[in-house]
Amino acid sequence: MRFLIVAVGRGGKGPEQTLLADYAARLRPPIDLKEVEERRPLGVDERKAREAEKLLAAVPAGARIVALDERGKALSSVDLAKTLGAWEDDGVPACAFLIGGADGHDESIRAKADLVLALGSLTWPHMLVRAMIAEQIYRARTILDGHPYHRA
Repeated sequence: MRFLIVAVGRGGKGPEQTLLADYAARLRPPIDLKEVEERRPLGVDERKAREAEKLLAAVPAGARIVALDERGKALSSVDLAKTLGAWEDDGVPACAFLIGGADGHDESIRAKADLVLALGSLTWPHMLVRAMIAEQIYRARTILDGHPYHRA
């Protein structure tokens, strides 16, 4: 199964980008990153709706959608691995992790998501979330492969 992170905004250079690239490259095939952006000055609701359209348009056909949202379900790394492993066993070709903009996801994203996932109840910088979810994807793969990276 291929993994994809689809995020609102453009990543610059910095430690978060370096960490993301490191974890993304550890998998074969590597984790893909697609960035989307709405540049027009829109109201919050209209901007969130446009961002949702762009995020969903970047998801490959047949992919499972995981929306990262603070109101989502908190899973352990093992439970996330089990979910991804089950999807892989079902023949799902790809899994896309969606990171919204500064105002969060439009309701249409949560409605289409196969899983709404929280990375805890804290609010995280969006550039750091990219690296954090890449690490969790890598960790899930090592759990499924029986690799000692995850020591639980």
